[in-house]
Amino acid sequence: FLLEPDVQAAGDRILVYTRNGLTLAGEKGFVHDNIASSVAAIQQLGKENGFAVEVSDQPTVFTDANLKRYRALIFSNTNNEILDTEEQKAALQRYIREGGAFVGIHSACGSMRNWPWFWSMVGGTFVRHPKLQPFAMRVVDRQHPSTSFLGGTWQWTDEFYFLREMPTGLHVLLAGDLATLDDPLKPKGEPTRPLAWCQEFEGGRCWFTALGHKKEAYADPTFRKHLVGGILWALGRAE
Repeated sequence: FLLEPDVQAAGDRILVYTRNGLTLAGEKGFVHDNIASSVAAIQQLGKENGFAVEVSDQPTVFTDANLKRYRALIFSNTNNEILDTEEQKAALQRYIREGGAFVGIHSACGSMRNWPWFWSMVGGTFVRHPKLQPFAMRVVDRQHPSTSFLGGTWQWTDEFYFLREMPTGLHVLLAGDLATLDDPLKPKGEPTRPLAWCQEFEGGRCWFTALGHKKEAYADPTFRKHLVGGILWALGRAE
């Protein structure tokens, strides 16, 4: 039995935000071709797990009145400058501070690269990635709903993201094994780098995965379990 969006409780409504704005230099940035696939996957997960999904790429949705309609915000492959005004930024801050939930997917960490508060909420800001390739990840938390089904390691093909400005205290869920990565620039003497994590942040719940570059990932059953586990944790429906 699957609930249709029009009969679901307002408390189970989420917003998927997909804005890709200009770079800090005012240029058009990279836009992933996975956005439509990610939205379709989240919509299907919503039908299977009882949450309604609305989608927008317009920053005008960031008002106090509108954000109150959602229990969670999912930034799916957003990138660069995705909010236009200080009031939109303040509305996002108030939403989180009033107990809202945030889920970030892949290039969401490349959004708002000049806003330290956003870095802190997401868990860092994008620096670079080596070529798309297979690598191994260590499952750091084998109890969390977004990783509990993986066992001790996860072999996956993706872009391995390196972030900076990562706050202390992140609860790391997946750590990429640098020994399995073909990257001449990878740091020496550092065995792993976080690739998925969660945190309680200023009253809200935030979950992020750096995975999800390929549009085909969103049809992969394991990745979808990872994604929905993070969403349900952010909603407070899974621990």
